[in-house]
Amino acid sequence: MELKLNLCKSKPFILLTLTLYVAFIACNENTIDTKSASVADSVHTPPDTNTIPNDELGDMIRYGKELLRNTAYYIGPNGTKGKYLGNKMNCNNCHLKEGTVPYGLNFFSTHARYPQYRGRENKVMTLPERVNNCIERPHNGTPMPLDSKEMVAIVSYMRWLASNVPVGKNVPGDGGMTLAYPKRAADLGNGAKIYTLHCASCHGNNGEGQFNGDSSTYIYPPLWGKYGFEAGSSMHRVLKMARFVKANMPHLKASWDKPFLTDAEAIDVSAFVVCDSLHPRPQKEAAPSYSNIKVKPIDYDQGPYPDSFSARQHKYGPYQPIIDYHKAHNLPVIF
Repeated sequence: MELKLNLCKSKPFILLTLTLYVAFIACNENTIDTKSASVADSVHTPPDTNTIPNDELGDMIRYGKELLRNTAYYIGPNGTKGKYLGNKMNCNNCHLKEGTVPYGLNFFSTHARYPQYRGRENKVMTLPERVNNCIERPHNGTPMPLDSKEMVAIVSYMRWLASNVPVGKNVPGDGGMTLAYPKRAADLGNGAKIYTLHCASCHGNNGEGQFNGDSSTYIYPPLWGKYGFEAGSSMHRVLKMARFVKANMPHLKASWDKPFLTDAEAIDVSAFVVCDSLHPRPQKEAAPSYSNIKVKPIDYDQGPYPDSFSARQHKYGPYQPIIDYHKAHNLPVIF
């Protein structure tokens, strides 16, 4: 609740009201990362590019930023520095504005939190390994050499971006928006309507995306089909995508602090996009996928699971019964 100030009241009442209001805001600081806020300073602010040093390290940081913006040009199927990607998407297509947008799959704290355990591979991974993980899955490509100039540049940029983030910590806005889960399963029919109305103009009626003028890369990435992100990618999960969609889509209409779609709409349209029976996509055979079933995200669509819920419910919901079961049985709730 928000306490409103009545200027007709006595001065003591005004002071008490202001005190209570400040206390209310302070008590809710730890919820900023999971809810829409109304002020720009409620999320982490990345460093200004003017702080990149004018030396060899600075050159590498700037090259890393350039690689995220024009990934396909440098390391795509026709790359000038290597041919590692299996499609012409750029890192920027998902990690918005070179990983600097709150709730936009950003890199605010990425460098500060690696090495880290990754459940999908069931091992502790370094940051360069995780970069390659992204190249292999969403980009359906082959890994870069860990000591290549391009890998060093990308990691150098991520290190600079996290330069004011405590080691091992998260910062507000570096995750995904928390959603209120509908009591029903995702509605694919409603998702199709939302896609036609708000998504097809950029991503295409058939999810094919939109190329730039010379077809060297995408302005808007494909969402399914031969050149879409691979099955098993993080974005192939309904809730993972919905948390991103809620904060950022439709393009130019939504932002983290002014969402356009409701939570249920974000879930519905995400479910429509990643429905494999409607929308085929690349699939890598024998790719590692959560051999430790206890750490599977609740919306992962391939069993077995540490619970009795079906693969369909894990993918499409309703999700709250799964979450409640995991909490009751001391199982992690991972999104």
